Amino acid sequence: MRIAIIGAGFTGLSTAYRLLQKSHQVIIFEKEPDVGGLAAGFTKNNWDWTLEKSYHHIFTNDFSILKLAKDIHQPIIILKPRTDVFIDGQTFQFDNPSSILKFPYLTFLERARFGLALAYLKFNSNYKQFENTRALSWLRHTIGKKATSLIWEPLFAGKFEKFKEDISLTWFWARIKKRTSSLAYPIGGFKAFTDKLSNEIKKLGGEILLKTEITDLDSLQKSFDKIIVTLPTPMFLKITGNLPKDYVKKLSSIHHLSALTLILVLKEPFLKNTYWLNITDKSYPFLALVEHTNFMDPNHYGGTHILYIGNYLPPNHPYLKMSTEELLKIYAPYLKKINPNYSLPPVACYLFSQPFAQPVVTVGYQKFIPTFETPLKNVFLANMDMVYPWDRGINYAVEMGKNVVKLI
Repeated sequence: MRIAIIGAGFTGLSTAYRLLQKSHQVIIFEKEPDVGGLAAGFTKNNWDWTLEKSYHHIFTNDFSILKLAKDIHQPIIILKPRTDVFIDGQTFQFDNPSSILKFPYLTFLERARFGLALAYLKFNSNYKQFENTRALSWLRHTIGKKATSLIWEPLFAGKFEKFKEDISLTWFWARIKKRTSSLAYPIGGFKAFTDKLSNEIKKLGGEILLKTEITDLDSLQKSFDKIIVTLPTPMFLKITGNLPKDYVKKLSSIHHLSALTLILVLKEPFLKNTYWLNITDKSYPFLALVEHTNFMDPNHYGGTHILYIGNYLPPNHPYLKMSTEELLKIYAPYLKKINPNYSLPPVACYLFSQPFAQPVVTVGYQKFIPTFETPLKNVFLANMDMVYPWDRGINYAVEMGKNVVKLI
């Protein structure tokens, strides 16, 4: 069959790779100048590794992405970086049972209750029982109001804002269930991974047309037997006509957040040992700090230190319209509170925003999830809205690709 794939993220690339292995003809259309989608990366002259526009890693139980890496001989490194929380001006390790039991803001009984609740989610595989339960309500009842208000409420508010009270416990369960203490990363960066996958696609006879935006599916339907769209749902609806109103209404019921990432390239480390720092102070203008070079060796980036400042924001948020300088001016006083030795300017600074990066999994979300098959004949949809019950991630992008191939 002659198959068109729209979008050259991990879903599109992995789908193309598997289809080509089955001797189909495949052309990928990508509007950006490079492949990678949400995992797209870049490099600088004195770096020997690439860097993602938004922080990424792989869990050691992400079997689909790890298998794909093995299939195309992409080497992976596995390390055990540290995850902390920032509370009341102090940083505390918060990534294993021992660190939770030492947490000073809770009594021993509160810590034990906290740990047992997380263990219950970690070892429970029946996510369907959580679908109609609101996460914060469950947390208040299970681990207590104090622990919830101290840690989880500000994190939910920072990420989901007005949706915080409606987030499904299924979403929270997936975050706890899936997380591993050790993390993996492709040697050379995710761009090295997608570049190698692109080369394998070309070796198998596939085509990747960059800087080629598809604005109307009608232009492709006459030339291809099947079309697979891997774009976010709102973009799929925008380029597709003649869809039933009920179908459009269903898919439009899913809300999305934009990812906004400010990357600072620094001469010195910003966080002492921490890879990932969750900010639990509601007054702070960002959600997380991720020091990539406390995970990967800074020598791969010319000896500099890479700090991501991460945010998830609604589409109309004013930060999404700001310049790098404007945003850094807002962030700087808060960065100084976390590290008093921090000073401007950084060696370099990069700002990236990615719309529709995070579907908002509220109670009842399962009723709105799209299926691969659309009302349009021979047109299929595969995107991050479908990875439920898991949270979005590269592993599930690859898994979706495999499932779409099976369906076709």
